[in-house]
Amino acid sequence: MNIEGKVCMITGANSGIGKATAIGLAKLNATVIMVCRNKDRGEKAKEEIISLTRNKNIDLLICDLSSQEQIRNLVVKFKEKYQNLHVLINNAGIMLKKRKVSVDGNEMNFAVHLLGPFLLSNLLLDILKKSAPSRIINVASAAHKRAKIDFDDLQSENKKYSLFSVYGVSKLAEVLFTYELSRKLEGTGVTVNALHPGVVNTNLGRDMSKFNQWFGKVFFKSPKKGAETSIYLASSPEVEEITGKYFVNKEPKLSSEESYVEEDAKRLWEICAEITGLNI
Repeated sequence: MNIEGKVCMITGANSGIGKATAIGLAKLNATVIMVCRNKDRGEKAKEEIISLTRNKNIDLLICDLSSQEQIRNLVVKFKEKYQNLHVLINNAGIMLKKRKVSVDGNEMNFAVHLLGPFLLSNLLLDILKKSAPSRIINVASAAHKRAKIDFDDLQSENKKYSLFSVYGVSKLAEVLFTYELSRKLEGTGVTVNALHPGVVNTNLGRDMSKFNQWFGKVFFKSPKKGAETSIYLASSPEVEEITGKYFVNKEPKLSSEESYVEEDAKRLWEICAEITGLNI
């Protein structure tokens, strides 16, 4: 895909991997739609990206991806302004030390990493299909490989809350969602892939200890390096027709054994459809 002039939406685009991805695609002369939770931080990042890339086709839409109402409003606003969408990058992420619930009453990791991408992707499918060939890219994590889905406790209500465990389960759910969506979109011209960006120093770990934050700055990848696979999947002609894969360092890799259980993916899809009220 020649990304020049193509419309690309990136969630969580004001910092970390999302911002680095926005910069990379802006440098390739794409039209970049930044979806950010905080208006002030979003505006500041937008100005920085325009200044750095000299690409003025950068737009900002405000949305908290943990809120289903805000996601629906985001889609309405986007469709009022744009006729096409060629790339959707579900990048927004969180990592919380304590269990919190969204405005809709859903555990936050579950809401942001699964329900948000599920609802946003499905509400944009009509315009993605119309714009085909188009691409959906889900920023997952290798943390999914240590996780198992417990359908009796999907929202971490019954067991003692563990930051890394809950995060990993939500990322496994995101990979399962990726594969199920790719199966549903076969033959439409819309591809769906997931990726592990590497262990990246971002503000995702702002809720962690000072030592862990220092360790991340010293030893983890930079957001620019972490964004490379997202940019590759969004723009490279090499992956034009590749779908339903999990990428690491721009290469397709095997995800966990649990992520390929189609029965779990279908069951998870039905649960998400019920929670979001989508009749799919």
